[in-house]
Parts: sequence; structure tokens; C-alpha cells
Amino acid sequence: MPDIRASTVLPARRTDIELQTADGLKLVGELAVPEDRPPVATLICLHPLPTAEGMMDSHVLRKASYRLPALAGPAVLRFNTRGTSSDRGTSEGEFGEGEAERYDVAAALEWAEYHDLPRTWLLGWSFGTELALRWGRDPLVEGAILLSPPLHRATDADLDAWAEFGRPLVALVPERDDYLRPPEARERFKRVPQAEVVGVDGAKHLWVGEPYVRIVLNEIVKRVVPEVYPLPTEVP
Repeated sequence: MPDIRASTVLPARRTDIELQTADGLKLVGELAVPEDRPPVATLICLHPLPTAEGMMDSHVLRKASYRLPALAGPAVLRFNTRGTSSDRGTSEGEFGEGEAERYDVAAALEWAEYHDLPRTWLLGWSFGTELALRWGRDPLVEGAILLSPPLHRATDADLDAWAEFGRPLVALVPERDDYLRPPEARERFKRVPQAEVVGVDGAKHLWVGEPYVRIVLNEIVKRVVPEVYPLPTEVP
């Protein structure tokens, strides 16, 4: 069997979707689900900063959609926040500095609930972690996985609110991150008793390199679909 590589795209049913926000915007996205079975869980992906080229196709999120439905069984919902463009198209509106995006997060959660997607987890990366922490405390959410959390827009008050929310919180923090590194992250996340900080040796903020992508995807599966951990390294 061939190895799973950076360019590997495994079978899934992929559907273009549109989300409608409460403030009247249309956001473009995609849902990827297992090809031959119902999804066992749902990942709602919140992408990096759009003013720094973050979008629904940012590579870790794209690779999650390319691999995880086939290998682990979750649905992967990706979308462009307001004013963000990718190959899928451009979402209406303008970048809201992480404030107006509260409506974008809510629209994704509402879409998942309306379409009966199971066991919703948030998967945020960089700016997307701020959206998860600030606007993702919804009863539908089972937990959140944070990739490279800068804890810039998200404050100690948001961490305290997540502590009260009580849902699992997993922060994957690169050893060589540009904004927040593991020792400081462990101190900051002490405010959330149920939080787990996983330092990743050698990794940088953008998780460039197939070894780091595999670590991220395995850590996701370990929490969301633990019965299939670890992921195979060969195409099934």
C-alpha cells in the first residue's frame, strides 16, 4: 500500500455549503464526510488570520478534510470567515478583528445542528483559536482543539469563561512558536483546570512539514475518535 503523503487526498463525499450569519452575510464553505458511512463526530475548522493569508484552505485544515473522514470517520466542516477568500470563493462582509466573527462561528454551529451532524468539536488554528475561545462556548460543542494559540485577542477572562464552561480544551503549542511557546502556554492555561497543553518539539507556528501535520492529526483523533488512534501511515 502507498504511503500517505502531503499531497494525498483520500475518498470522501465533499459538498460545497453556504452559511448564513445572523447579521445577513453569506459565508462559503465545504463539508467532507466519510464516503460509505455516517460521520462519528464533527470538526468545525476555524482558520488562521485572513489578513495574513489564513483561509479554509490553510494546509493543516485542508489536510484534515483530505484524510480524516476516510481514516477516522469525522465530518470536517471548513469555511471562510467574513471577507476571506480561497479557491472555494469569497465570503461576504469584511474582516471584523475577531469581534463580528462571533456571528460566523454561530452560523457554523447552527448549520451543523440543523444538519444533525454528531459530536461537534472546534478545531481552531492561530486566529481561529481566539474565535473558539471567545465565541465557541455553545452547548453543542463537546470540546476544542487549539493549534498555535497566540492568546492575543483571547484574554484571561475568556479562559476563565471556558473553565466555567467545563468542556475539554487541548492546546497544541509549537516549541518554536512566534507568539506563545509551551512554558508560557502552560502558565496561561492553568486558569482552565480541564485544559491540556501539548508541546510539540521542533514545530513552528505554521506547522510546516509532513511530520508535524501527522502529529496534529493524530492528536485530534486521539481526543475526538480515540478508538482509531493512531492513524495509519499508509493508504487503507
